Amino acid sequence: MSESSELVRRLRRAGIADVLDDATNRSMYASDASLYRVVPQAVVRPRSDDEVAATLAVSRDLRVPITARGAGTSVAGNAIGPGVVLDFSRHLNRVLDVDPGSRTARVQAGTVQAVLQAAARPHGLRFGPDPSTHTRCTIGGMIGNNSCGSRTLGYGRTSDNVAGLSALTIDGERLVTREKSSEGADKITGALREVIGANLAVGRTEFGRFGRQVSGYAVEHLLPEHGFNLTEFLVGSEGTLAVVTEATVRLVADPKHRILVVLGYPDFGAAGDAVPGILEFKPTACEGIDSRICDVVRSRRGPGAVPPLPGGQAWLMVEIAGDDLGEAREQARRLAEESGALDTLIVEDTAKAAPLWRIREDGAGLAGRAPSGLPAHAGWEDAAVPPAKIGAYLRDFDSLCVQHGLSNMPYGHLGDGCVHVRLDFPLDKPGGPGKFRAFLEDAADLVVSYGGSLSGEHGDGRARSELLTRMYSPAAIGLFQQIKHAFDPGNLLNPGNLVEPDPVDANIRVAQARPVRTRLALAYHADHGDFNQAVHRCTGVGKCRADTTVLGGVMCPSYLATKDEKDSTRGRARVLQEMLDGDLAPGWRSAAVHDALDLCLSCKGCASDCPTGIDMAAYKSEVLHQSYRKRLRPRSHYSLGWLPRWSRLASKMPRLANRLTTLPGLRRMALFAAGVDARRKIPSFAGQTFRQWFAGQPAKSGKPVLLFVDSFTDHFDPEIAKAAVELLTDAGYAPRVTSKEACCGLTWISTGQLDAAKRILGKTVGQLSEAAESGVPIVGLEPSCTGVLRGDLPELVDGEAARKVSAATVTVAELLARTEDWTPPSLDGLKVIAQPHCHHHAVMGWEADAKLLERAGAELVRLGGCCGLAGNFGVERGHYEVSVQVAEQQLLPALKDAQPGDVFLADGFSCRTQSSDLAGVPGTHLVQLLAGARSRMK
Repeated sequence: MSESSELVRRLRRAGIADVLDDATNRSMYASDASLYRVVPQAVVRPRSDDEVAATLAVSRDLRVPITARGAGTSVAGNAIGPGVVLDFSRHLNRVLDVDPGSRTARVQAGTVQAVLQAAARPHGLRFGPDPSTHTRCTIGGMIGNNSCGSRTLGYGRTSDNVAGLSALTIDGERLVTREKSSEGADKITGALREVIGANLAVGRTEFGRFGRQVSGYAVEHLLPEHGFNLTEFLVGSEGTLAVVTEATVRLVADPKHRILVVLGYPDFGAAGDAVPGILEFKPTACEGIDSRICDVVRSRRGPGAVPPLPGGQAWLMVEIAGDDLGEAREQARRLAEESGALDTLIVEDTAKAAPLWRIREDGAGLAGRAPSGLPAHAGWEDAAVPPAKIGAYLRDFDSLCVQHGLSNMPYGHLGDGCVHVRLDFPLDKPGGPGKFRAFLEDAADLVVSYGGSLSGEHGDGRARSELLTRMYSPAAIGLFQQIKHAFDPGNLLNPGNLVEPDPVDANIRVAQARPVRTRLALAYHADHGDFNQAVHRCTGVGKCRADTTVLGGVMCPSYLATKDEKDSTRGRARVLQEMLDGDLAPGWRSAAVHDALDLCLSCKGCASDCPTGIDMAAYKSEVLHQSYRKRLRPRSHYSLGWLPRWSRLASKMPRLANRLTTLPGLRRMALFAAGVDARRKIPSFAGQTFRQWFAGQPAKSGKPVLLFVDSFTDHFDPEIAKAAVELLTDAGYAPRVTSKEACCGLTWISTGQLDAAKRILGKTVGQLSEAAESGVPIVGLEPSCTGVLRGDLPELVDGEAARKVSAATVTVAELLARTEDWTPPSLDGLKVIAQPHCHHHAVMGWEADAKLLERAGAELVRLGGCCGLAGNFGVERGHYEVSVQVAEQQLLPALKDAQPGDVFLADGFSCRTQSSDLAGVPGTHLVQLLAGARSRMK
């Protein structure tokens, strides 16, 4: 029996229910948000503290390492290990108690920070530290790394906000700490007192020199003058000393008012120079961004994605908070006047400030592409220097990057002297890891020369632990070793970190990647045609694990349904990376790869919502294409994948087709043969297609527009296209259609039949190119098909004609928004519950639709998330339950709460089908809503 098999057998025999050792999960847990890949033997998702203790017991017996993990957002390799990974986020994730009287809360280690905030909010309280990953990071992870966030100036670090811990030592002893006392593990605490007593001079001279000195162990808290504070000492120990299972945290009252002051400077160094003066105003936050990151946002999300900023090339985002609005306003005004900025902007409306803060929050993902256009990597992620020196440090750091031939995109907590950066290390090139090491060594020496810390909030992990000898004296390094030995003499807790560290250039995931030698079907223009670069866009920031019911957006609906890492965008990307980097998922047809992709809805939510730009729908299509090319495919690929073809046949005899699909016996047989879940309904074919109707209509006069009549609208919902003709004609347009049926190939794309999709789209480009060449808008009605023409078309069909067709394609709302002298009909008093189609949100954006409805006077309720049907996904056998769970996130509750007279707006055929199937609520297309309102006005 292999060591891994024996480990898993022993874990299960110990009563641990949730143990994973399959290739899919080991691939996913081999990485966190860092550069590193360390494959675990098994993953344990404990359901109780007893299961944690049992895991530790098995670990001791078999000498297998243990690594505790929260959301896996650690950027330094702190949350990966070669033995057992303990994932607390799956089950041990509850807020156990909120006590408004003492302003404390008791939480399990896997509790997401945003969940704690939601529990504290009704009491007017919050947990102070707010890292950019607050929508998915766990309190246990924050404790492990001593996380800080944007508002450390106001609320302090995690260590300043933890009142007590409950932890297990490697020996299985329970250690309960409070601010100045502890219970249990007496042998360890006794040995620790002796170690500190023998090293007082080192402890007093090398530690606690400034607020963001996070590297190494926080020895200053164990000094006698600080009361041997074991609670604050354990915070930031990166799971190398004990396994934290619960925490009692302090809560603070939110100020009534927050004012954002944005200050513009000529460059990032100049912004840093201004920090000491700004700190005199006691801000709660002082964050820095510059033009490099704003340029990335504009290139990714369009010119309007960055709100107007004051003049300059670098900006400080300073928050002034307080309970007295007048005082806060005066403080903000004085700050703006005395800041020395080129230009200033004061924002009191928190809704208007949110997009600016979002740029900063998404920094780690947005910085995944360097200004050079090459992939940018973590590794030197969060160094910090005393704030008084930050300007000079930033200039020297820029010079160091130039010296090493690297481009960078810095941002971060300048008020704390902490800088985040991703760098375009040539890790995939010969000698790349060596160049990575050389830079880290020079960067460490630079930050130490400023009296700084290698880490300012994310911990040292595998990325910096080896470099601690450049920051601390041999005596301090020896002290770390003695502390580690007191707690964990066998080095079983998170080995490779802090003490006896792994080399910084060992186990780098990207450096192990194999080139893709298969001819790819998609172009991957944004990644220079490199599938490897495309899947390695995922840096592990984990935004796909955030709750879209709180955050908004679409990504990632299947993860929210299952709460399983393998069903997150990150989990899927990690398995695809393993296909290229490792040996657990060897090849396109690997079971691990298909297991990870099975519940991907191809919603494309990640394409817009993931800050790194992952497009899992495209990768899934590529995998299916490569896996089944010239092979027998699943039944649904021939039925649902060829749906436009079958629809054209059915349109010749629609009554017969509808009759055959409603007869009980034939219906069950047809659904089984098609690979469709028996609980799904088969939509009825229209008695007359739109194209048949349109052929009998007189020619219209006005500005020409070309309606792209997709298969779904033509064969199932022709009334939508008729309403579009009415609406556009009324707006002064002359709608026309192509002489022959045209198809976007969507169903072929989603089932990975990309050779066929290329042929279909090539013919479609031939029919649409004349309109595009002559400047005639091509108007799409079905969002998924419009999205193909806007987004997928240039990836599948090369040439200028395809690019022009893509550029000419618009939605109805986009066209009407630029139509002069057109005003929408009144929708005053009408409540519109809108479910934007996922592809509409991801590819075109739904802002034009929202503005049009608001302009019309509608009361708009915009749902986030996905409807759950997502094309062929929700009707395929094996997906029904997840499809319903996704619908239950936002769609079904909204429909249940709807009042008589409310309108459910859904442009997508999938969304209307799902609402009809699961709630009996028909959906209305935007053109039907507007055309109907216009008719009533006449």
